[in-house]
Amino acid sequence: MSDTGDDERGGHRVFAALYDRLGARNERGWLGDRRRELLRAAEGTVAEIGAGTGANLAHYAAIERLVALEPDPAMRRRLRATAEGLPFPIEVRAAAAEDLPLPDDSVDAVVCTLVLCSVSHPDRALAEARRVLRPGGSLLFLEHVRGEGRRGRWQDRAVPVWRRIGAGCHPNRDTVGAIERAGFTIEELRVHDDDAPGPAITRPIVIGRARDDSPA
Repeated sequence: MSDTGDDERGGHRVFAALYDRLGARNERGWLGDRRRELLRAAEGTVAEIGAGTGANLAHYAAIERLVALEPDPAMRRRLRATAEGLPFPIEVRAAAAEDLPLPDDSVDAVVCTLVLCSVSHPDRALAEARRVLRPGGSLLFLEHVRGEGRRGRWQDRAVPVWRRIGAGCHPNRDTVGAIERAGFTIEELRVHDDDAPGPAITRPIVIGRARDDSPA
């Protein structure tokens, strides 16, 4: 494993400390199973945006190299510990989703799981994901999104409070629409609601694969 030697002070220390503990049951069950199914499609060089504490690391099955990008220092400390002993090279880097420190056309897949809800500018983040993907590369995503009708309106109203509780999380984002606006073609999409874990404010959950079909 390599890293950038960046400043590790600060960050959401309490949120990082509680994140794995609070999610442990779901990671052993429904959510861990969904991560594993999604990441079977990841091959070659992969960039994971908002890698957090490393919940995805155990589920990569056939990749050659991982660049794990995480802006929060408290999360990165735990990410580095989780990354020890992996069977593939991993580079942990401090980076926001809106400004990826990677060359154009340099990765085969970009992975986003439960991260596009909390980035400051999702459209810019997805434009960056498309920029670093090689032509024909895949965006693999698992995200909670805005519901319909009454639930969606409730999620809209809850944003100011929920952002403070959830380290910037927005429960009302139209992430599928943002992916399409960024120029991706969605090839697979599953929507989970009542069968998904977690409170209603963080459902539904969408899981899928999108492709960048830009000409080489």
